[in-house]
Amino acid sequence: MSATNLNIRTDSEIKNAAEKIFEELGLNMSSAVNIFLRQTIREKGIPFALTLNIPNAETVEAIEEGRRIAYDKSVKGYKNIEDLKKALDV
Repeated sequence: MSATNLNIRTDSEIKNAAEKIFEELGLNMSSAVNIFLRQTIREKGIPFALTLNIPNAETVEAIEEGRRIAYDKSVKGYKNIEDLKKALDV
């Protein structure tokens, strides 16, 4: 397989922001574009996104609250959906 050059135009701010993310993922721009192209071929369409998956503050707070509730013996739990619906008056 022979290599070829691909020239694209993009806003410099977009390029710089993407390069920072790729660097955190251990990739350079060329590798990231090649991943995109190969996945496009495999998926026969736009492929999935590579993300750092860092939750925002609200999500982190919700996760922590869920963990507190899960381990708090004083919080009422339900064994089936019918009992939960009764408790919620649904």
